[in-house]
Amino acid sequence: MTPKVRLTAKERGAEVLQAAVQAFAMSGYDGTKTDEIARLAGVSQPYVIRLFGTKQELFLAAVRSACDRIEQTFRDAAAEAPELGALGRNYERLFEEPQILLVLLQGFSASGDPVIGDCVRERFGRIYNLVRELTGASPQQAREFLSTGMLLTVMSAMQVMGPDAIPMPWAEEIQGTFGEH
Repeated sequence: MTPKVRLTAKERGAEVLQAAVQAFAMSGYDGTKTDEIARLAGVSQPYVIRLFGTKQELFLAAVRSACDRIEQTFRDAAAEAPELGALGRNYERLFEEPQILLVLLQGFSASGDPVIGDCVRERFGRIYNLVRELTGASPQQAREFLSTGMLLTVMSAMQVMGPDAIPMPWAEEIQGTFGEH
């Protein structure tokens, strides 16, 4: 029998956060229960609350984690080539981690909650500013870049784009236009 490895509180917290990202990506803020997250993480529901305080704080942590991942993706791209095309190509790699993009969309959807809305607006603004900072893009160029990214994100959420895409002629036609820029 293999001895059980004890995780540090930080490692366990990271596991709970990953489980939260997965659960919130699928069911959204209102549709996800902390006991589901606990079950996914293999911990008790009171432990989840002890780590994060409330479901709202856990959701905010999941949104921040998704935004951190997007920001790091852009920083990594800019380190090689500080241009919008490089950032876009790296963003496409996130289609292999659909829960990241789905949590972002769930954050937008839950923005009617004042606390969640404040967080989502602040983080989206950070992404906008980061795109401009890394590439020198004008406000219009950054808007076009983010608009395209949002379309790609929505198409990924609809599963007409990405590794498990359901082929749809209209989606393939739209995807074909991205090579033009």
